[in-house]
Amino acid sequence: MALQRAAYAVETARTGITAIPQLTETAARLAGSGLTVLAHLEGGEPVSMLGYTRAGAVVDTDRLVVRPDRFRRGLGRSLLAALHAAESDAARFDVATGAGNAPAAALYAACGYRRTGLVEVRPGVQVETFVRRVELPGR
Repeated sequence: MALQRAAYAVETARTGITAIPQLTETAARLAGSGLTVLAHLEGGEPVSMLGYTRAGAVVDTDRLVVRPDRFRRGLGRSLLAALHAAESDAARFDVATGAGNAPAAALYAACGYRRTGLVEVRPGVQVETFVRRVELPGR
């Protein structure tokens, strides 16, 4: 939970969005979320984490967080690569980030995601959406 809160505190500072649910999420709620989790550990402690769900051929990345003192070291890119490998038969990967989170948007673009839009998820809160489509043999 500390990793998640630290990472989303930085996103809040970048975007001005203060109503990020993961900032107040409890460990019990995260455990019951049904997310599949990929993580990097250092000394037994998580330094980055990606949580996702899959429905049919679509993978939805619910969260991607990196401990702020480990930013810009390839951990987010590595987690996305691990996700793409773990779900290699998926046709589409979806992800979103707070509008104005330029480092996240650049990461997604570098990993083959295309910006698909800007969505107001509640009054005053906008997120940018991204998709990575994969052409699968036989489809």
